[in-house]
Amino acid sequence: MPDESAAASPPALRLQGLWRRFGPKIAVAGIDLVVPTGSFYGLVGPNGAGKTTTLSMATGLLQPDAGTVLVHGQDLWQRPADVKRLLGVLPDGVKLFDRLTGAQLVTYAGLLHGLDRDTVNARTADLIAAMALEADARSLVVDYSAGMTKKIALACALVHAPRVLVLDEPFEAVDPVSAANIRDILASYVASGGTVVVSSHVMDLVQRMCDHVAVIAGGHVLAAGTVDEVRGDASLEDRFVELVGGRVSGGGLAWLRTSSD
Repeated sequence: MPDESAAASPPALRLQGLWRRFGPKIAVAGIDLVVPTGSFYGLVGPNGAGKTTTLSMATGLLQPDAGTVLVHGQDLWQRPADVKRLLGVLPDGVKLFDRLTGAQLVTYAGLLHGLDRDTVNARTADLIAAMALEADARSLVVDYSAGMTKKIALACALVHAPRVLVLDEPFEAVDPVSAANIRDILASYVASGGTVVVSSHVMDLVQRMCDHVAVIAGGHVLAAGTVDEVRGDASLEDRFVELVGGRVSGGGLAWLRTSSD
């Protein structure tokens, strides 16, 4: 029999009528989205689609002009301090306290979340090992590569064991081995009952990693549901191009063609 209590519980994340304008430009135009608890949810869209703005509003980093964000049924913008404890966030282009070492940065994040020192120390060691950063744990973050910086920022987002993890382009500049390790960590997190929302430009990655997906363009949701529902009989990339449009043929660049002359 299905678990009636699980069926009756609110979704991990519900966005209702989110709007955001920057001057004359409307970046997000009334987005509605439901992220089921325990899902691995992908958010895809072209550059300028409104993904980062949407995720920023969904995590308390940017206040919407209108709309509601519910995290496990609790209103984020009415109770921001309480609700943010449920969230782990990796923003795009995150700015870190990069004059700390990697271990110090994760420790600092844990203490800010109110964890006791012993718990923070244990979790920091676990996360540093999981991210394969042991050799660089005592190095300043300012000296990290782009991929290492992404991994230590993810460790900071995980240290307080959030119920919902929101990651904006988490695999950008990360090498394939590290990306595989991160995917394993996230899959284990979802299997244990957590919820992951991830934005990415890599359709194949989203198709293999996520069980739900939403396609966003022009500040609107064009399609949302399980990956199989959204892609239909096509690949996710083909369905994405069909929904978003804008594909341009390179046939006009005749001067790029090689010549035997």
